[in-house]
Amino acid sequence: MHPHVLVLVPARYGSTRLPAKPLAKIGNNSMVGHMVKNLMHPELETVIVTDHLDIESEVKRNGGKSVRVDDDVMTGTERIALAYERHFKPLKKWDLIINAQGDEPLMKSSLILSLAEFHLKTSFDVATAVVPRQQDLEEYHSPQTVKVAFTPTSGECHYFSRSPIPFYRDPQAAIQWYQHLGLYSYRPEVLLNFAKLPTSWLEKSESLEQLRILEAKKTIGAVTTQDRLISVDVKDDIARVENALKK
Repeated sequence: MHPHVLVLVPARYGSTRLPAKPLAKIGNNSMVGHMVKNLMHPELETVIVTDHLDIESEVKRNGGKSVRVDDDVMTGTERIALAYERHFKPLKKWDLIINAQGDEPLMKSSLILSLAEFHLKTSFDVATAVVPRQQDLEEYHSPQTVKVAFTPTSGECHYFSRSPIPFYRDPQAAIQWYQHLGLYSYRPEVLLNFAKLPTSWLEKSESLEQLRILEAKKTIGAVTTQDRLISVDVKDDIARVENALKK
Protein backbone atom coordinates (compact mmCIF):
# COMPACT_ATOMS: atom_id res chain seq x y z
CA MET A 1 0.00 0.00 0.00
CA HIS A 2 1.41 3.39 -0.98
CA PRO A 3 2.19 5.58 2.07
CA HIS A 4 0.32 8.84 2.48
CA VAL A 5 2.86 11.62 3.11
CA LEU A 6 1.64 15.17 3.72
CA VAL A 7 4.21 17.98 3.40
CA LEU A 8 3.15 21.21 5.10
CA VAL A 9 5.24 24.34 4.57
CA PRO A 10 4.62 27.19 7.05
CA ALA A 11 4.93 30.56 5.28
CA ARG A 12 4.02 33.42 7.62
CA TYR A 13 3.79 36.95 6.20
CA GLY A 14 5.12 38.77 9.24
CA SER A 15 8.85 38.58 10.00
CA THR A 16 10.80 40.91 12.27
CA ARG A 17 14.06 40.73 10.31
CA LEU A 18 12.62 40.38 6.79
CA PRO A 19 8.98 41.52 6.40
CA ALA A 20 6.89 39.61 3.84
CA LYS A 21 9.72 37.06 3.66
CA PRO A 22 7.85 34.39 1.61
CA LEU A 23 7.34 36.97 -1.16
CA ALA A 24 11.00 38.05 -1.25
CA LYS A 25 12.40 37.85 -4.78
CA ILE A 26 15.14 35.26 -5.32
CA GLY A 27 16.32 35.26 -8.91
CA ASN A 28 13.28 35.10 -11.16
CA ASN A 29 10.81 33.86 -8.57
CA SER A 30 9.62 34.49 -5.01
CA MET A 31 10.91 32.40 -2.12
CA VAL A 32 7.55 30.66 -1.70
CA GLY A 33 7.48 30.12 -5.46
CA HIS A 34 10.81 28.27 -5.25
CA MET A 35 9.44 26.15 -2.39
CA VAL A 36 6.36 25.21 -4.43
CA LYS A 37 8.37 24.28 -7.54
CA ASN A 38 11.07 22.37 -5.64
CA LEU A 39 8.76 20.31 -3.44
CA MET A 40 6.13 19.27 -5.98
CA HIS A 41 6.26 15.50 -6.52
CA PRO A 42 3.61 12.89 -7.41
CA GLU A 43 4.38 10.88 -4.26
CA LEU A 44 3.91 13.87 -1.96
CA GLU A 45 0.93 16.04 -1.07
CA THR A 46 2.60 19.44 -0.64
CA VAL A 47 0.66 22.40 0.76
CA ILE A 48 1.76 25.88 1.85
CA VAL A 49 0.30 26.95 5.22
CA THR A 50 -0.01 30.73 5.35
CA ASP A 51 -1.81 33.61 7.03
CA HIS A 52 -1.93 36.10 4.14
CA LEU A 53 -3.87 36.53 0.91
CA ASP A 54 -0.83 37.72 -1.10
CA ILE A 55 1.04 34.51 -0.28
CA GLU A 56 -2.00 32.45 -1.26
CA SER A 57 -2.07 34.26 -4.62
CA GLU A 58 1.65 33.69 -5.18
CA VAL A 59 1.32 29.98 -4.40
CA LYS A 60 -1.54 29.67 -6.88
CA ARG A 61 0.48 31.55 -9.53
CA ASN A 62 3.20 28.92 -9.16
CA GLY A 63 0.75 26.04 -9.47
CA GLY A 64 0.76 25.08 -5.79
CA LYS A 65 -1.81 24.49 -3.06
CA SER A 66 -2.31 26.48 0.12
CA VAL A 67 -4.48 26.66 3.24
CA ARG A 68 -5.01 29.51 5.70
CA VAL A 69 -4.21 29.40 9.39
CA ASP A 70 -4.49 32.92 10.80
CA ASP A 71 -4.00 32.01 14.46
CA ASP A 72 -1.25 33.82 16.35
CA VAL A 73 1.02 30.89 17.29
CA MET A 74 4.62 30.78 18.50
CA THR A 75 6.11 28.28 16.04
CA GLY A 76 5.71 26.92 12.53
CA THR A 77 5.14 23.46 14.00
CA GLU A 78 2.11 24.68 15.92
CA ARG A 79 0.83 26.31 12.71
CA ILE A 80 1.10 23.08 10.69
CA ALA A 81 -0.51 21.10 13.53
CA LEU A 82 -3.56 23.37 13.30
CA ALA A 83 -3.58 23.05 9.51
CA TYR A 84 -3.41 19.27 9.72
CA GLU A 85 -6.16 18.99 12.31
CA ARG A 86 -8.55 21.41 10.54
CA HIS A 87 -7.95 20.69 6.87
CA PHE A 88 -6.37 17.26 6.38
CA LYS A 89 -7.00 14.90 9.29
CA PRO A 90 -10.63 14.20 8.20
CA LEU A 91 -9.62 13.43 4.59
CA LYS A 92 -7.58 10.22 4.98
CA LYS A 93 -5.24 8.28 7.24
CA TRP A 94 -1.87 9.97 6.84
CA ASP A 95 1.31 8.02 7.59
CA LEU A 96 3.59 11.02 8.02
CA ILE A 97 3.27 14.79 8.35
CA ILE A 98 6.42 16.58 7.22
CA ASN A 99 7.22 20.13 8.27
CA ALA A 100 9.42 21.73 5.58
CA GLN A 101 10.52 25.20 6.67
CA GLY A 102 9.24 27.92 4.37
CA ASP A 103 12.55 29.82 4.29
CA GLU A 104 14.64 27.02 2.70
CA PRO A 105 14.40 27.80 -1.04
CA LEU A 106 17.14 25.29 -1.93
CA MET A 107 15.30 22.33 -0.42
CA LYS A 108 14.36 19.61 -2.93
CA SER A 109 11.66 16.93 -3.01
CA SER A 110 14.42 14.28 -3.16
CA LEU A 111 15.44 15.13 0.42
CA ILE A 112 11.79 14.94 1.57
CA LEU A 113 11.40 11.52 -0.06
CA SER A 114 14.63 10.27 1.52
CA LEU A 115 13.45 11.46 4.94
CA ALA A 116 10.03 9.84 4.56
CA GLU A 117 11.55 6.54 3.43
CA PHE A 118 13.89 6.53 6.43
CA HIS A 119 11.14 7.40 8.91
CA LEU A 120 8.70 4.77 7.65
CA LYS A 121 11.32 2.04 8.17
CA THR A 122 12.05 3.00 11.78
CA SER A 123 10.21 3.32 15.10
CA PHE A 124 11.35 6.90 15.79
CA ASP A 125 8.59 9.29 16.84
CA VAL A 126 10.12 12.11 14.79
CA ALA A 127 12.71 12.13 12.01
CA THR A 128 14.89 14.91 10.68
CA ALA A 129 17.96 15.43 8.48
CA VAL A 130 21.61 16.10 9.31
CA VAL A 131 24.68 16.99 7.26
CA PRO A 132 28.09 15.45 8.14
CA ARG A 133 30.68 18.23 8.45
CA GLN A 134 34.45 18.25 8.90
CA GLN A 135 36.34 21.23 10.28
CA ASP A 136 34.40 24.34 9.00
CA LEU A 137 35.26 25.81 12.38
CA GLU A 138 33.53 29.15 11.86
CA GLU A 139 30.17 27.45 11.42
CA TYR A 140 30.98 24.86 14.11
CA HIS A 141 31.36 27.68 16.65
CA SER A 142 28.55 29.87 15.28
CA PRO A 143 25.33 29.99 17.36
CA GLN A 144 23.40 30.44 14.11
CA THR A 145 24.36 26.93 13.00
CA VAL A 146 22.52 24.19 14.91
CA LYS A 147 24.61 21.15 15.80
CA VAL A 148 23.37 17.72 16.85
CA ALA A 149 24.81 14.93 18.97
CA PHE A 150 24.09 12.06 16.59
CA THR A 151 24.96 8.35 16.40
CA PRO A 152 25.20 7.33 12.73
CA THR A 153 25.03 3.58 13.41
CA SER A 154 21.60 3.84 15.08
CA GLY A 155 20.42 7.05 13.39
CA GLU A 156 19.44 8.51 16.76
CA CYS A 157 19.70 12.18 17.73
CA HIS A 158 20.56 12.72 21.40
CA TYR A 159 20.70 16.51 21.70
CA PHE A 160 20.60 19.69 19.60
CA SER A 161 22.55 22.82 20.44
CA ARG A 162 23.79 26.16 19.20
CA SER A 163 27.00 25.43 21.05
CA PRO A 164 29.72 23.32 19.38
CA ILE A 165 28.93 19.65 20.04
CA PRO A 166 30.59 17.32 20.54
CA PHE A 167 33.27 19.20 22.45
CA TYR A 168 36.77 18.10 21.45
CA ARG A 169 39.05 18.07 24.48
CA ASP A 170 42.12 17.43 22.33
CA PRO A 171 42.97 20.77 20.64
CA GLN A 172 44.76 18.88 17.83
CA ALA A 173 41.79 16.66 16.99
CA ALA A 174 40.22 16.74 13.53
CA ILE A 175 36.76 18.21 14.18
CA GLN A 176 33.88 16.11 12.85
CA TRP A 177 30.32 17.15 13.59
CA TYR A 178 26.75 17.08 12.29
CA GLN A 179 24.71 20.09 11.23
CA HIS A 180 20.97 19.94 11.74
CA LEU A 181 18.61 20.95 8.94
CA GLY A 182 15.21 22.47 9.79
CA LEU A 183 13.12 19.62 8.43
CA TYR A 184 10.88 17.32 10.48
CA SER A 185 8.79 14.23 9.82
CA TYR A 186 6.11 13.41 12.42
CA ARG A 187 3.81 10.53 13.10
CA PRO A 188 0.44 12.34 13.06
CA GLU A 189 -0.41 11.67 16.71
CA VAL A 190 3.06 12.82 17.79
CA LEU A 191 2.62 16.12 15.95
CA LEU A 192 -0.74 16.83 17.59
CA ASN A 193 0.56 15.94 21.05
CA PHE A 194 3.72 18.00 20.56
CA ALA A 195 1.78 21.13 19.64
CA LYS A 196 -0.15 20.91 22.93
CA LEU A 197 2.92 20.61 25.16
CA PRO A 198 4.12 23.69 27.05
CA THR A 199 7.43 25.24 26.03
CA SER A 200 10.20 23.31 27.78
CA TRP A 201 13.17 24.64 29.76
CA LEU A 202 15.84 23.46 27.30
CA GLU A 203 13.78 24.76 24.39
CA LYS A 204 13.69 28.21 25.99
CA SER A 205 17.40 28.10 26.80
CA GLU A 206 18.58 27.24 23.29
CA SER A 207 15.57 28.61 21.35
CA LEU A 208 15.25 25.23 19.61
CA GLU A 209 11.76 23.73 19.60
CA GLN A 210 13.01 20.18 18.83
CA LEU A 211 14.31 20.02 22.41
CA ARG A 212 10.69 20.03 23.58
CA ILE A 213 10.31 16.67 21.83
CA LEU A 214 13.32 15.16 23.62
CA GLU A 215 12.21 16.54 26.99
CA ALA A 216 8.84 14.84 26.41
CA LYS A 217 10.77 11.54 26.15
CA LYS A 218 10.09 11.14 22.44
CA THR A 219 12.76 9.82 20.10
CA ILE A 220 14.25 11.65 17.12
CA GLY A 221 16.09 9.88 14.31
CA ALA A 222 17.89 11.42 11.36
CA VAL A 223 18.79 10.65 7.79
CA THR A 224 22.14 11.97 6.60
CA THR A 225 22.40 14.08 3.46
CA GLN A 226 25.00 16.07 1.56
CA ASP A 227 22.43 18.76 0.68
CA ARG A 228 23.66 22.14 1.92
CA LEU A 229 20.67 24.40 2.49
CA ILE A 230 20.72 28.15 3.10
CA SER A 231 18.00 29.54 5.36
CA VAL A 232 16.77 33.02 4.47
CA ASP A 233 16.57 35.03 7.69
CA VAL A 234 17.84 38.45 6.58
CA LYS A 235 18.20 40.29 3.27
CA ASP A 236 21.88 39.33 2.85
CA ASP A 237 20.88 35.65 2.76
CA ILE A 238 19.06 36.21 -0.52
CA ALA A 239 22.34 36.97 -2.30
CA ARG A 240 23.86 33.79 -0.84
CA VAL A 241 20.96 31.72 -2.21
CA GLU A 242 21.16 33.41 -5.62
CA ASN A 243 24.90 32.60 -5.81
CA ALA A 244 24.18 28.98 -4.90
CA LEU A 245 21.50 28.77 -7.62
CA LYS A 246 23.97 30.10 -10.21
CA LYS A 247 26.48 27.40 -9.25
